[in-house]
Amino acid sequence: MSGGAEGESVEDSRSARFETEGAKSLEELGAALGEIFVRRGWTLAVAESCTGGWVTKVISDVPGASRYLLGGAVAYADRAKTVLLDVPPALIESKGAVSEEVARAMAEGVRRVLGADVGLAVTGIAGPEGGSPGKPVGTVWFGLALPGSVRSQTVTLRGGREAVRRGAAGHALGMVFDALESEGPGAVVPPA
Repeated sequence: MSGGAEGESVEDSRSARFETEGAKSLEELGAALGEIFVRRGWTLAVAESCTGGWVTKVISDVPGASRYLLGGAVAYADRAKTVLLDVPPALIESKGAVSEEVARAMAEGVRRVLGADVGLAVTGIAGPEGGSPGKPVGTVWFGLALPGSVRSQTVTLRGGREAVRRGAAGHALGMVFDALESEGPGAVVPPA
């Protein structure tokens, strides 16, 4: 695993454990995230492609999620990424919809458009088709826009379409959890 906030390839982290564990773990992670957002008084916006709304579903399943979840966008098609999230079409054309640059732009876009403290984005290839030698089925990029920084990670998940989508949702939630927990209670302060 490479360190740092830019282009991290995750092979072993706390967030990775949520990629393959069952629904109960996703529910527990959604509830734990809710506690962190409420404690900090922060808000969250989510942009999803390959997960098709799964991340937002897990978060909104928690009673009281409306205190911190502003909303989400399922931006499946490239056009939806540009229209809903302000991702530049040239970026998608040059880097591809499943790329670090687009994941970061999606996270920044949803954060800006909905006025959230934190923007989370997921874009990937769930399969069974659509992969290539450079981006096989199971390739997923994540973007996380925090106050003052943007992070990205990639994973390659194994299994069928549902396993990839579930794993991506779990990893996305784990990425937010890890980032907020590692920053400590006052390390990242939203702009006034």
